[in-house]
Amino acid sequence: MDFLFSGGTLISADQTWALWAILALSAAFAIYLEQKYHWANKITGCILALLFMLILANIGIIPTDAPVYDAVWSYVVPLAVPMLLFKADLKRIGRESGKMLIIYFISSLGTIVGGITAFFALKSAIPDLSKITPMFVGTYTGGSVNFVAMSDSFAVPGETVSAALVADNLLMALYFFLLIALPAMSFIRKKFKHPYEDALTERKGNDETQAASYWGRKEISLKDIAITVATAFTIVAVSVGISSFFENIIPDSNNPIMQLLRGLLGNKYLIITTLTIILASIFHKFFDEIAGAQEIGTFLIYLFFAVIGAPASIPMILTKAPLLLVFALIIVLINLLITLVFGKLFGFSIEEIIVASNANVGGPTTAAAMAVSKGWTDLIVPSLLVGTLGYVLGNYYGILVGTFLN
Repeated sequence: MDFLFSGGTLISADQTWALWAILALSAAFAIYLEQKYHWANKITGCILALLFMLILANIGIIPTDAPVYDAVWSYVVPLAVPMLLFKADLKRIGRESGKMLIIYFISSLGTIVGGITAFFALKSAIPDLSKITPMFVGTYTGGSVNFVAMSDSFAVPGETVSAALVADNLLMALYFFLLIALPAMSFIRKKFKHPYEDALTERKGNDETQAASYWGRKEISLKDIAITVATAFTIVAVSVGISSFFENIIPDSNNPIMQLLRGLLGNKYLIITTLTIILASIFHKFFDEIAGAQEIGTFLIYLFFAVIGAPASIPMILTKAPLLLVFALIIVLINLLITLVFGKLFGFSIEEIIVASNANVGGPTTAAAMAVSKGWTDLIVPSLLVGTLGYVLGNYYGILVGTFLN
């Protein structure tokens, strides 16, 4: 029997097929519940998938770290991105992303304010906090890519990085719960516009959940599946080649302009997004005729959300870094508060505010995934674009705050 206790968990990190099965089952069961029951639809399938894996990891069934999880980050997510952008309209994207940039920048400033506030509130209680703060400012501006970059830039000890990463993962999971719940809160519905939720409510049937209505059965052929998968693989392969090329020819120097160019042109997600949008706009007739791309891409994104739940080790947080969780909580709550206040002042909808905050705290993939899972299709592309920009901004913000505090 393969399923033996190893490394403290029932299923070990090297039991690849078992972990893939659990990931797929978590995503599939979450989708089933989301489309079957109204309570699950309110939570959303992406959060349910995350929650399933979080529970399994924390009761010792699956490991919190495994090569399978890395494979989802490295291969599954990049494939999902172009699939979700096959029907992108360049003119509409430019118009919508321009608006989203405003609320995204406001939200990113909320991260800076939150980071500095949290530092002064807890600097006497947490060692090396002046080095830790840039990591969190970076990761809560663009995602985990910045977390790694800032830990290296400020020479944060390995044990501290591990504890901070666990706190980040757990806090991010909890924060997604809050973001998902916001549109349903009566106070929020009274104070903010919610056009995307209203449109979904109008479309759904009396007994159907919003998810079931939106993801209803559609005609799809073997050719559609083949073209979707082949095109996505090709776009990712070309994009990775382009980003690697620029990363190699642009020197990794202290020159701000060179850093910006290297960060933009060497980022595979930015190249994937840009290349897909260009192709979808030029060859829109070809892409419009492909069915099933959004469905396949969305399932891959659900796998990604499931993976987010696995590293969130609650015992490690409680025993090794409880104050780091508090530190992270202060940052994201201030980010959300500033985003909500200024979003209201400038007339943004609650959906746009949520996606902008998510793009900061979780990065482009989590923001797009939330937009997909909620059925806010017009916000998918803008969230990817502004979130990808955060990969670059996060490093600058992190270095700026770190230089100020050290």
